[in-house]
Amino acid sequence: MMKAFLILEDGHVFTGTSIGSQKEIISEIVFNTSMTGYLEVLTDPSYAGQAVCMTYPLIGNYGICYEDQESLRPWPDGYIVRELSRMPSNFRSQDTIQNFLKKFDIPGIAGIDTRALTKILREKGTMNGMITTNENYNLDEIIPKLKAYNTGKVVEKVTCSEKSVLKGDGYKVALLDLGAKNNIARSLNERGCQVTIYPALTSAEEILADQPDGIMLSNGPGDPKECTTVIEEIKKLYQSDVPIFAICLGHQLMALANGADTHKMKYGHRGGNHPVKDLETGRVYISSQNHGYVVDTDNLDPKVAVPAFINVNDGTNEGLKYTGKNIFTVQFHPEACPGPQDSGYLFDRFLQMMGGNQ
Repeated sequence: MMKAFLILEDGHVFTGTSIGSQKEIISEIVFNTSMTGYLEVLTDPSYAGQAVCMTYPLIGNYGICYEDQESLRPWPDGYIVRELSRMPSNFRSQDTIQNFLKKFDIPGIAGIDTRALTKILREKGTMNGMITTNENYNLDEIIPKLKAYNTGKVVEKVTCSEKSVLKGDGYKVALLDLGAKNNIARSLNERGCQVTIYPALTSAEEILADQPDGIMLSNGPGDPKECTTVIEEIKKLYQSDVPIFAICLGHQLMALANGADTHKMKYGHRGGNHPVKDLETGRVYISSQNHGYVVDTDNLDPKVAVPAFINVNDGTNEGLKYTGKNIFTVQFHPEACPGPQDSGYLFDRFLQMMGGNQ
């Protein structure tokens, strides 16, 4: 077994064994609290520019089943686990995580105390780090490099390269792919919608020219404020009277397009068990989440939008309803996968909004 090291920008060093590829990476280190669904986590484009630590101690026990991927390939820069299952057992399993990481050239580290790592990230906030197999590393050289790293413009990296259509005989939905998980298009398609998927930098004019019944803004990676071009196009989509439903990054970009602000959270929400409260009904849903930024509602103009959901754990905003518009946006993932299907009803709400336009 080859040794590997995880070096954090505060000088902490964890020693474990190398898994996957042996290349050296610098990335933002984040943790995910899901107990299952590691393949969906690995193939969620929102993790581009980050290395993911799984807090659940045993990962890989049901192997890899390629049809469960949320996109065509895994996106994290690195993968950090306590223990990897050596022999997966599942009738659907086609591969092991070890091979999957090697195949896509993603380095990882196993055998470290992931609980200690998670506590550090919770106390000090998300940090950058390096995964390396070089035993002669020099902290004085590495730490300034870690401090200088930022994820940059990652949406362009993860979006699709060309327009594509999922046929359906119901409403026509335009899905702007900012790093969309497959299950968003699938959830709409299963409800009869014909979904046209557009690359992130598509102009509002092109989308509106196709006369969609509704527009869906997807999840995606990185700092929402980096998406300046996309925000300009979203302003135009907002002006149109087409119903809009947005998830995660899409929710943040719609808020920025309307003069609200976003900020980086201390350690974000990543996992399949986050309680969110629907402020209209008072009901609480358990949701799947993956985000490091949040919309500020302190200076939100109620003439523009009002909070629709809040996070029960920390009170942060989880959704907005736009005043006088057929637009609502959520911070969590109603398409789940992995995770609870509690909030899938939001897709039905979107269908009702489109029905109002016919």
